[in-house]
Amino acid sequence: MPQYEYLILGGGMTADAAVHGIREVDRTSEIGVIAAEPHAPYARPPLSKALWKGAKPESVQLGTADLGVELHLGRNALELDTRGRRVTDDQRTTYAYGKLLLANGGTPRRLPFGDSIIYFRTVDDYQRLRSLADQKRRFAVIGGGFIGSEVAAALAMNQRQVTMVFPDAGIGSRIFPLDLAEFLNSYYREKGVEVLAGEHVAAVEARGVETAVITQSGRELMVDGVVAGLGIEPNVALAKAAGLRVGAGVVVDESLRTNDPHVFAAGDVAEFFNPALGKWMRVEHEDNANTMGRMAGRSMAGQAVRYDHLPSFYSDLFDLGYEAVGELDSRAEVVADWKERFREGVVYYLHDGRVRGALLWNVWGKVDAVRELIAKPGPFRSEDLKGLF
Repeated sequence: MPQYEYLILGGGMTADAAVHGIREVDRTSEIGVIAAEPHAPYARPPLSKALWKGAKPESVQLGTADLGVELHLGRNALELDTRGRRVTDDQRTTYAYGKLLLANGGTPRRLPFGDSIIYFRTVDDYQRLRSLADQKRRFAVIGGGFIGSEVAAALAMNQRQVTMVFPDAGIGSRIFPLDLAEFLNSYYREKGVEVLAGEHVAAVEARGVETAVITQSGRELMVDGVVAGLGIEPNVALAKAAGLRVGAGVVVDESLRTNDPHVFAAGDVAEFFNPALGKWMRVEHEDNANTMGRMAGRSMAGQAVRYDHLPSFYSDLFDLGYEAVGELDSRAEVVADWKERFREGVVYYLHDGRVRGALLWNVWGKVDAVRELIAKPGPFRSEDLKGLF
């Protein structure tokens, strides 16, 4: 039976960050990683950004194995025995641990239309889409959120014909104010993307070597490939079956420990309390994966930590880019401070006079300053926020 002082379930950025965190405190104890993917840990954001702009595929590798780690790749953990401190995988191998980290992320939401859709999340998904894009021309992207907007831009920048289909009024309209989301519809159309906002997909059917995407309004799109970005569901089943506390994710305290003192959780799968916002959160972005993973590793290795970090996220959309911090909800009170409308400025999201989040639209280097603003009690009026950044 393999035995590790530290065992990590999951092989993504959170796992890599946790290994770094452990090694900053404990340089010698054995670390094992069980990962469902057949690849060593890699950076996920370049899959929909840099790799479409000429970055080399090997640039995504994180080099986790160089830190003295045993990687068990292409394996799924099926059973967690917290009393015996053991994990059993789908090859019936059982691993013993001293401390366990759940960093097993989430699974893409799927549509009931067979296996022809690429649910863009992994390096294998990127390679499959890239290979198809190198040979074919017409693509449908289902979803107008974070992944859908990035993949559509990436394909269009590589001279592919792209149609976006999503049920909302505008691209990113769940986090962007309506006028900005509708601007993005027009902006994408200017870049050659067909945008079908307010449309639901009713069916996806194979038609020989082509695929038909049929909308509820009766529109039929004949394409060479279909990509979907519909968000993920956190992989909490293992934790729930083991008796760990589960809410929107696996619930952790400020030290990133679950209700079992030997089990920790971090990254997409973890739900944590953020003091700046005064609420429980589960965050699916790179900053949270890296920061939370590293701190979880330190905590596992015995260092006192307090995870009060307010994560940020970012995106590139053709010639536009943004960073965002806090709680972005298009239903909130919004104050926009544009230097150039829809091209450069800051959008603030308020609730009861407090800033809960901010969108830095083509404004860079202000993330920490925004975190300080969110921590302030306010109240803030619209005029208080003009010209801050």
